[in-house]
Formats: sequence, C-alpha cells, structure tokens
Amino acid sequence: MEAEVVEILLPKNKPNLSRRDSWNEANLELKSYGSGLKWVFLDYSSLWRAGLSWSVFFVLNIGVPLVSHFVFSCSDCDPSHQRPFDAITQLSLSLFAAISFLSISSFAQKYGLRRFLFLNRLSEETEKVQQGYTHQLHRSMKLLWAFVLPCFLVDSVYKIWWFSTGGDQIPYVYNIYLSKSIICILLMCSWLYRVSICFLFCVLFRLTCYLQLLRLDEFAKVFERESEVATILVDHLSIRRNLRVISHRFRLFILSTLILVTISQFASLLVTTEPRSNVNIATAGELALCSMTLVTGLFICLQSAAKITHKAQAVTCLAAKWHACATISSFDELDDVTPPAQIASAAAAVVDWDTDNEEGDGDDVLDNTNLVPIYANTISYQKRQALVTYFEHNRAGMTVYGFMLDRTWLHTIFAIQLSLTLWILNKTIGIS
Repeated sequence: MEAEVVEILLPKNKPNLSRRDSWNEANLELKSYGSGLKWVFLDYSSLWRAGLSWSVFFVLNIGVPLVSHFVFSCSDCDPSHQRPFDAITQLSLSLFAAISFLSISSFAQKYGLRRFLFLNRLSEETEKVQQGYTHQLHRSMKLLWAFVLPCFLVDSVYKIWWFSTGGDQIPYVYNIYLSKSIICILLMCSWLYRVSICFLFCVLFRLTCYLQLLRLDEFAKVFERESEVATILVDHLSIRRNLRVISHRFRLFILSTLILVTISQFASLLVTTEPRSNVNIATAGELALCSMTLVTGLFICLQSAAKITHKAQAVTCLAAKWHACATISSFDELDDVTPPAQIASAAAAVVDWDTDNEEGDGDDVLDNTNLVPIYANTISYQKRQALVTYFEHNRAGMTVYGFMLDRTWLHTIFAIQLSLTLWILNKTIGIS
C-alpha cells in the first residue's frame, strides 16, 4: 500500500530540481501515512491481511466492549465504580466505528486508495495544487493523532484508575493483578482502535474535500487572465463532476453519522437528566468523552462539506463580477478607445478595496470585493452572459441525497437539535 501511494505521486516525466525535492519529501511522509493505515489494521493488499483487518474489527469493536459491559457492569460496586451509562457509551462508539470501518472497507475494495483520495489524477493538476495537496496529506496524519491521542490518554487514565482502585469488587480470574492488567490493556486497545477508525474516515473526507478547495482556488484565476469560455466551462464541469462523485461516495456515511450522533446525544441527555441518575466525573466521564468524540467527528465532516459548498457557489459571484467589469469596460471604450492591456492595468490599479487588512475564513480568493483585470476584447458579451447564466443555474457543492450541505442547512440542523434538546430537558428537569 505504501508503494502504491508513493508511485502515483511521482510524476511520469522528469521533474525539475525543486519539484523533485518536493516529491522526495512527500514520499517520506506518504510512507508514514501508509504505515498509519496498517497500524489500525486497514490493509487490503492481500487476502490474509484483509482477514486480519476484519478479525481485529470484530474482536476490538464488538467482542471486547460486549464482554466488558456484561462482565464488568459492577452494579454492586460502590457509587464511584458503577457504570450506569456504559451501554450508551459502548454502543455509540462501536456503531460509529462500524460505520467508518465498513465505509473504508467498501471504498478500499471498490476504488482502491488511489482513486479514493483522487491521487490517480493528481499529476494532471498544476504544481501549486500538487504541492498544496501533498502538504495537506502530511498534515492529515498529524491532525489524526491530534484528535486520537488526547481521547486515548484521558480514557486510559480513567480505566487505570477504575481497575486500580476497584479492589475485590471488580471480577477477576485466578490472579487479581494479572487479570486486571490484561483486561485493562484490552479495553484501552479497544478504545484506541475505535477512536482511530472514527477519526480516520473523517480526516480522509476532509482531505478529499481539500483537494477540491485547491482546485477551486486555481479555477478562480481563469477570470484574471485571457481565457476562452469553453476552457472555463470544461474546468468547471470537471470540478462539478468530482464534487458529485464525492457526494455520492460519502452521503450514506454523513447521513448515518448524523442520525447516530443525534440519537446518541439525546439518549445520553435523557438518562443523565433523570432525577435518580448518579452523575459525576467517575460515572459519566467516559460518556462525556464518547460524546465529544462523536460530535467532533461529525463536525469535521459537516464543516468540510459546508466550506467546499460555500466556495463552489462563490464562483457564481466571481463570474458575475467578472462579467460586470468587462461589460462596463466595453461601454467605456465606446467613448474613448483604450488598449486592452491598459484597461487591465487601470482596473488592477484600483481593485484593492480591502484596506482594513482583515482576514476572512479562507474564501478570500473567490469571495472578495476586489475588481478583476479586464480583457474586454477577448470574450464577447453573449459568451460571458451565457457563462454566468450557466453558473447561476448549475450551482456546485456537496449534497446528501439532493440536499445541499451549505451553511443554511447546518443552521437548520442546529435549530432542530436545539429544539429537541429543550424538549427533552423540559420533560426531565422541567426547563421550559
């Protein structure tokens, strides 16, 4: 798998020195990326490795949590060692890991890692897009560890405390110290495996979206130089096709995750707000950690989808601004004929209206108040109007079964979940 990833990022033709150095640096990071996938036992390069992946999945995601829940329920223990919310915790995390694992397995067998990450056509992109995507590929593994390690360390501290202070209340076999040590290690491995699988697929989705963000930033530059309408249209159709492919691949995962997280959070809220619930950091700490894991994974997916939709739809605004600037410039030429180069220079000289030096959210390339260089004699008014009309009626973006994942959609989700939360609180503790 490592060799496969490295091979596709190596250009077929002989690169220049600086580009070769960047690729050599990328290859070292990509090897660690492939090793990271093998570390969580997601390797389908051979039959026995695929069997190992499924075996580890059943043991750590289903077997260990199931045995732990029934054997170590500890209903007769002291209040600080009881686990009243363990069923919701184990079930929620295992279902999230199962959705992620099944999605990764399906894509690995159907598309392969190259097509799944759109690396098979990366050599066709510009050097800036290649370098940006390679840099993000490096950053993705660091981001994965940044999410996984804190969750694992916190849960490890909790489990070590729980087993070390439980005494004879916790069931054991033969030797109390050996038995508790083995069970504690298995439970920590199970938690680490499930959290890694959950965040891995979310980070892969974010990485896939980032490539399209780079392509959109590069696509925006066609309005700053002499370009043919046909060329602009072909580039935009290619981006729309990739967004449609990503939407179809990930729509089931996003919808399933959204439903799972919603049900899990409301179930957690319902049981923790009951009058007789014993809620403290010892009994509900693991439930809170699981909830943060699920919500963070969902947020990564929704934020990436909404960002790429916002940027893709900003192309329409940019094209309309480009069309307006070119039209105004062409009418000005009726009174005083000015060479196109001078028009472009004059427009570029007065385009900087952002004098406050305020930084946006990364959409400054497509969504800004700057004018664009004018090449009025390059494209006719009819062609520009047709292109703008096409953009207006063919808005690109991430969709889930026809629903556009934009910021309005996210606001709707937030409003619905807030309403349900207040309703549950009203039923349990009387908040109105």
